[in-house]
Amino acid sequence: MAEESDLEKTESASPRRIEKAREEGDVPRSKDLATCTILLGGGLAFLMMGGNLIRELKMMVSGGLTLSREEVFDMSLLLERNISRIYEVIIAFSPIALMLLIIALASPLLIGGWLFSTKALEPKFGKLNPLNGLKNMVSMRALVELIKAVGKTLLVGIVAWMVVGTQIDGIMSLGMQPAKVGAEHMGEIILVTFLATVGALVIIAAIDAPYQMWHYANKLKMTKEEVRQEHKDSEGNPEIKAKIRQQQREMARKRMMAEVPKADVVVTNPTRYAVALQYKEGSMGAPVVVAKGMGLIAARIRELAEEHNVPMLEAPPLARALYSHADLEKEIPQALYTAVAEVLAYIYQLRAFKRLGGKRPAKPKKIDVPAHLDPHNNPPQTARLSEQGVAV
Repeated sequence: MAEESDLEKTESASPRRIEKAREEGDVPRSKDLATCTILLGGGLAFLMMGGNLIRELKMMVSGGLTLSREEVFDMSLLLERNISRIYEVIIAFSPIALMLLIIALASPLLIGGWLFSTKALEPKFGKLNPLNGLKNMVSMRALVELIKAVGKTLLVGIVAWMVVGTQIDGIMSLGMQPAKVGAEHMGEIILVTFLATVGALVIIAAIDAPYQMWHYANKLKMTKEEVRQEHKDSEGNPEIKAKIRQQQREMARKRMMAEVPKADVVVTNPTRYAVALQYKEGSMGAPVVVAKGMGLIAARIRELAEEHNVPMLEAPPLARALYSHADLEKEIPQALYTAVAEVLAYIYQLRAFKRLGGKRPAKPKKIDVPAHLDPHNNPPQTARLSEQGVAV
């Protein structure tokens, strides 16, 4: 039962799923809303600018039927005249055409927004499969489209019949009216019938637009398994991420160990902690921690220090304080300057003794470390450690 529930599309589409669908040119669209918007915009445009258009067309028609003697006997003059008339017609219709173009481009923004995708233009040979075509013919979407088509036909037909029925007397009287009055009356009847019919399409568009949005959201729904897989793809496989982190720790550890031979001194606990310090006068403001660790890591630091003759000094409180409060590859805290200075002074004296001889310097017996920096005196501030003994 759990496997069946994981395969059911019960989860809403993720932002990545929606973005991928848009990249492929798949967005919610309502043809009825676009058609209704264009027809309604065209009707309103003709209502606002139709009077001026009719007057210009009337002048062009009357002027076109008046020919001079030269135009009657010279075909080139007649052709030139007709071309100029065509330009005039185009200019007369251009305001309405421009308005319709703007409406046609803006109507997709109502649902789904503006989108241009080249993937939607790529040929898909699966659409040529007759079996897929038969499946589409008997699908639920095809049934819904059939019901919509029948509903649109009935609704538009009923509205047109009702509007024309109220205009019967006016239509019958057109033949008895003067040509100018009759033409104006007929134009009013046609315009009223057109707007009423388009008004019926508004009802259809108001139903179709929410349906298309619901259908689109339902089509993009995901199964729980798809959600988990997408999360893995976007966030990365946990096992792979853990392996990458482990490799990063190993690389950081190797880099740290490579710095131990360059250290001036290694402060030890003596066995639990080990911190390697380096100080270059002139280029460093304070000593820097080049390596630190506990347990096995501390043992490896001591081995490298012994192999490369790096001096080691046993100072448990200072080792604990440096390990807990000094960051790797960073200068030591200011509160430990005095303690570390005492250690470095001993190391410099030891180097001078080995080089020049004389009296061997005595190891510092007790190095003062501020009590609040020693983890033994303040356990809650102890650094969080991994199983391998590396501070995290």
